[in-house]
Amino acid sequence: MDGRRGLGFYVLAAFFALFVLFLYGPTITIAILSFQGPQGGLTFPMNGSSLHWFRNLFEQQAVGDIWGSFRRSVALGLMVMVTTVVVSVMGGLAFRTRFKGSTLVFYLVIGSLIIPSILISLGVGILFNQADLDVHWSTSGFGSQLTWTLPFGLLIMFAVFNRFNSAYEEAARDLGASPWQTIRHVVLPIIGPSLIGVALFGFTLSYDEFARTLLTAGSYNTLPLEIYGMTTSVTTPVLYALGTLTTVFSFFIIGVFLLSVWWLERSKRRKK
Repeated sequence: MDGRRGLGFYVLAAFFALFVLFLYGPTITIAILSFQGPQGGLTFPMNGSSLHWFRNLFEQQAVGDIWGSFRRSVALGLMVMVTTVVVSVMGGLAFRTRFKGSTLVFYLVIGSLIIPSILISLGVGILFNQADLDVHWSTSGFGSQLTWTLPFGLLIMFAVFNRFNSAYEEAARDLGASPWQTIRHVVLPIIGPSLIGVALFGFTLSYDEFARTLLTAGSYNTLPLEIYGMTTSVTTPVLYALGTLTTVFSFFIIGVFLLSVWWLERSKRRKK
């Protein structure tokens, strides 16, 4: 068999390389510009190189409430993550059996994905105002973000339970396990990696969500809202330094979840 590659291979390889450059080029550019010297600007050519803007970033007065907004985004992301995992598992278990109105419930849940995010934010904000409730990132912001993360979590769980072998549960029940013991010791360990995937979806989608938080965060910004506000007032590479650190943090979170999946798979192999 001829091992030489045809023209099509190189065309597709070049197309893929351009796609990767398009995908990560802006992030790489921001990372490079964040190392500008003290007199550097927002564009090329670079005026020296230093860690000046990273040091400047840690000065509260230089960037407003950036660290407060970061803590709020992390807290909100964890709240959304936990809720998304719990509700998605419960929904996945419920939809294993057809029940009256299940189709309607399914489309109602998925429907929030096709509604413009800004309309969701506007609707939730108006609802809270009409109910005389405080518009706050931990209440209205939390609710509006769940309309974004829950459909993804449920779709993943539907796919997981669609391929789930119920023989494992039957064997556990035959051995005298209660329904809760079956779920805890049989179902959850098997779907563990998928749960980590749902958790990753929940946290990352919440952490960088802008539109659904815009009108529901109240007086305190989350990180995406704070960054958006900075683009109109900050004219130094400190903005790029912030972008670089948040990107590193995002990759760190993904790495933690991947390590969790690896640890779960390793634990399963040891028990066999």
